[in-house]
Amino acid sequence: MWDFWIDRGGTFTDIVARNPAGEIKAHKLLSENPESYKDAAIQGIRDLMGIGKEAAIPAEQIATVKMGTTVATNALLERKGDRTALIITKGFRDALEIGYQARPDLFARHIIKPEMLYETVAEVDERLTAEGEILKALDLAAAKTAMQAIFDTGIRAIAIVLMHGYRFHAHEKLLAVAAKEIGFTQISTSHQTSPLMKLVGRGDTTVVDAYLSPILRRYVDQVAAELGEGPQLMFMQSSGGLTAADLFQGKDAILSGPAGGVVGMVETGKMAGYDKLIGFDMGGTSTDVAHYDGELERSFETKVAGVRMRAPMMRIHTVAAGGGSLLNFDGARFRVGPDSAGANPGPACYRRGGPLAVTDANVMLGKVNPDYFPKIFGPNANEPLDLEAVQSAFSKIASRIDDAKSPEQVAEGFIRIAVENMANAIKKISVERGYNVTGYALNCFGGAGAQHACLIADNLGMKTVLIHPLAGILSAYGMGLADISASQDRAFELPLSDEAIEKVATAITELAERNAAELLSQGIAASDSKTANHVHLRYQGTDTSLLVPFGTQPEMRSAFEAAHRKQFGFMTPGKQIIIEALTVETTGGGAEASEPDHPAATDKAHPIGQTRMFG
Repeated sequence: MWDFWIDRGGTFTDIVARNPAGEIKAHKLLSENPESYKDAAIQGIRDLMGIGKEAAIPAEQIATVKMGTTVATNALLERKGDRTALIITKGFRDALEIGYQARPDLFARHIIKPEMLYETVAEVDERLTAEGEILKALDLAAAKTAMQAIFDTGIRAIAIVLMHGYRFHAHEKLLAVAAKEIGFTQISTSHQTSPLMKLVGRGDTTVVDAYLSPILRRYVDQVAAELGEGPQLMFMQSSGGLTAADLFQGKDAILSGPAGGVVGMVETGKMAGYDKLIGFDMGGTSTDVAHYDGELERSFETKVAGVRMRAPMMRIHTVAAGGGSLLNFDGARFRVGPDSAGANPGPACYRRGGPLAVTDANVMLGKVNPDYFPKIFGPNANEPLDLEAVQSAFSKIASRIDDAKSPEQVAEGFIRIAVENMANAIKKISVERGYNVTGYALNCFGGAGAQHACLIADNLGMKTVLIHPLAGILSAYGMGLADISASQDRAFELPLSDEAIEKVATAITELAERNAAELLSQGIAASDSKTANHVHLRYQGTDTSLLVPFGTQPEMRSAFEAAHRKQFGFMTPGKQIIIEALTVETTGGGAEASEPDHPAATDKAHPIGQTRMFG
């Protein structure tokens, strides 16, 4: 049986296939090529199986298809999700727009407010207290009238967010039933989407889910229809776990592709014998970095494309420094990025009249040799990289500099700036959080990662660099190595005590059973899965919670104080600790992948040519 692991990116779709003989095959093609095929993932499967465009895919020969996709991410970035309405408690119409009143640029005189994803708002007359007491009974008839008016405008996606709905679900459930009867096809309720405290974060996440789930569902259905019945179709979630196609939601799809890269980075690092890793994924437009110290790190509240979200996501930091990042000299200093040359026109060496980019600097220094680079450029797509154009462009910059630098020195200066930007990104997720990276291995992947690996390692004082044979398509490889996962959250807001621990333990049993049932529906028996229980703790009177493993009261207090000291540099012994929420995650069913060590070559290496390199 065939297994396919796919990363559908914005520019390229990477595919790793395991054929019936157990051999690993790799394939890469453009994500969008409407003249040649409808969907890149399906076309890649056809190519690897040797099937024609019109022939049906032999579903009986495919066991699993595991995918990560940027469909939801791109829809959010481009604001191309479905038309969405927000249903909220009366008096809170503007709560999500007001948000936390944050001002990222304190001295900006022209304030640009973030664009809301919902098109319209309807308030419903209802109100519960934080203890569940009904202050105002739900006026269901008026709510139905308001929702019908919204439906009549053509909106089919609705987000239902009520005060204290994360804890008391009755009113949200009644509204969801009414919305279904009216005919809404996408109904997202806050108690199911993000059952945690804080109206703004919970509301934003619910709106994102309603906004993105329809477009994601259409894509999932399209892929499933092409595959036919038989193959198990799964998608990568932002948290780093796979889930069945019919359970894949918009709120869990934002970092679907990059999450596969982190999983691939961790699993290949483990197989190589490393348990402390810095992931360094350098692509054409940006660089993603991640930290691993024994367990996958996640953020539970983050901001993506200007939208606040409360959903578990891989802790990934992105910096605008990639192979296509533009190089500029303003007469006084060198600048790298944040703008990118993209794929069209691309860097100057692509023979499309593009601007100078980081890739050009590597060509100028001899680190990228046109003789050994695919000859896919020029009007007939059969010419090598344009070395002359690169040399000419860097010579022009060198002539403008007062202290007479050579073109190679100029290129090296730009590379040093790009390296510094990327090294600072790694420091942000490691050194600034109390981790000493000198004892870590730098696991490099992505199309441009290996070109800068040693420079990054030198900058950070790291002594070990790992480059996997599939580094260029490691995100796709990570899809296959990831576990299937199910996760449940529950809010508490209780002082840390033995009584509170008993309540949490009871909830763990209930939520773990739900997770086990979800995994069983995907073919994972309880005996083949494992469950991790974590609590979100914070000091009373503070706003930032930290995630620690569930255990006894002394164990959790000790773990919280250690985490607090590491992140903030201090702790407050004796201060009351609050259990804010519980997260229960069950995982299992990851692909078994072994990479046996091969003996080192003993033959003498023979040069295949000579090249000139500056450095």
